[in-house]
Amino acid sequence: MAYTVKKNHLIFLLLAIFGWLLSIALQFVMPDRFLGDANTITTGIVEEGLVGGYEISTLIYRITLLGKLPYPIVALIQFPVYMYILYKIGIPDDFHMLNVKNVIVYLAVIIIAVFIAMPSKEFITYVFIAIVIYIFKNSRISYMWSIILSSLLLAVFAVFRIYFCLIPVLAMCMYAVTFVKLKNKTLATYTYGLLIIIFMSLSYGILKGEFLTESTRGFVNSDRSNALASNSIIVSPLPLGTWYGEIVSILHGFFSVNLPVNGLKHILSPQILAFIIWQVLLFYILLVRFSWALKNRFKYRYEIWALLLLFSYFIVQGVFEPDLGSAVKHKVGLFPLIYYCLYYENSRTGIS
Repeated sequence: MAYTVKKNHLIFLLLAIFGWLLSIALQFVMPDRFLGDANTITTGIVEEGLVGGYEISTLIYRITLLGKLPYPIVALIQFPVYMYILYKIGIPDDFHMLNVKNVIVYLAVIIIAVFIAMPSKEFITYVFIAIVIYIFKNSRISYMWSIILSSLLLAVFAVFRIYFCLIPVLAMCMYAVTFVKLKNKTLATYTYGLLIIIFMSLSYGILKGEFLTESTRGFVNSDRSNALASNSIIVSPLPLGTWYGEIVSILHGFFSVNLPVNGLKHILSPQILAFIIWQVLLFYILLVRFSWALKNRFKYRYEIWALLLLFSYFIVQGVFEPDLGSAVKHKVGLFPLIYYCLYYENSRTGIS
């Protein structure tokens, strides 16, 4: 009997092949500003270590010998890993159809090819997040243990990126909000999440004398305002250092990386415009899917927790992210979680 390839699998395969070839070809023409992290990781500018994103990345790329290979060869090896992880999460039945979810994924594959096919800290993040998805999909792990284990893993991953320790804390607070009787629980959950991160930052400022955005995004961008490659830096409309300036900075940062309509001023920069369209579509569809999941919270209890982890990351990004370029790279580093949340009907617990 002849084997028939399903349309959804065929489109996934063609998309993977296209992204794979694109990722390899781009390494020959990529501008230097896109290769800053890759060069830092592979040239040994930062010493190897067990704490810090660059330090751990440098160590891993040395151990795996990927750091010694030309970037096109790295792309040839890494990009299939990205796609294989998505394949294991599951290919939705309607993946061949043109809808918002699928368009988001089609564009994401191109973004992965452009931003993280070369040596990248996001490669490590991507593989790590796949482990978290494994926990959600493993039918032998109970719901409570999936929450505990995923929270512990993200807390441990703080040795790679310190702000990851805030994600499970924020997600747990937002999870509690979902049990409160509210008129619009979806927007209320997000609103309370923002209020909680503002409270955290103001409390940190009282203890340390410097607020979170001031000591992170503000510090990184302090010497970059006139840099050629930093035309998309996120600058608060109010000066940092005051409680009201910090609140505005957090809210401005959140909207800049999640609903970046203010980025339309970069309309002549196609890569930024593409990110804006992709991000707005992603943010909208995830809110809709969170609302649907809450209506049947027992059936989709794993997916609600996964969505809250993702939303918490989006909120935390609004505090730490220095520019739109970094925002898109860091988001595709979490793409296995995004993919899982987009297709949670097709990604029920149980390893595929």
